[in-house]
Amino acid sequence: MKTAATLFAIMLFMGCANQKEMINTETVKTLELNKYLGTWYEIARFPHSFEKGLVGVTATYSQRKNGKIKVINQGYKNSFSGKHQKAVGKAKIPNPAFPGNFKVSFFWIFYSDYLVMELDTADYAWALIGSNSPNYLWILSRTPQLDEEVYRELLNKAEKRGYNLDKLIKVEQKAEK
Repeated sequence: MKTAATLFAIMLFMGCANQKEMINTETVKTLELNKYLGTWYEIARFPHSFEKGLVGVTATYSQRKNGKIKVINQGYKNSFSGKHQKAVGKAKIPNPAFPGNFKVSFFWIFYSDYLVMELDTADYAWALIGSNSPNYLWILSRTPQLDEEVYRELLNKAEKRGYNLDKLIKVEQKAEK
């Protein structure tokens, strides 16, 4: 029985390791934090319980006095006339040598990966965000709508990294004025 449990644990670990290896989570080599700060519109995401049914989702990043980054994620439940939901958290870049590797926390001292994998380094107009898990993926834009050609290019980049895009959902955003 002990051998079977050990074998199961090894297979489970190898399965997780293989799954992680299938996803290329390499991040951008350069990131100018001051250019990255500000508001980003969520164009598409993998579904999560913490964003279930949210539309008009934005993430706003600003510099805090302690060197960390203030994070405000907000959106509306089910429609733009639905209940406004807001979560305030913090982020940090633990190693300046890897500026695309953020850690984000919305609960006390528990941090999650926030990996800037692709970024429009010219204008900071769009970004592809992931984590060390293949279950998290976001496409962000500085505007509520993203050019369709750029969107397809980002989908292609995510797919080449090993993401299964079948579960990707587009996030409804208000049209630009």
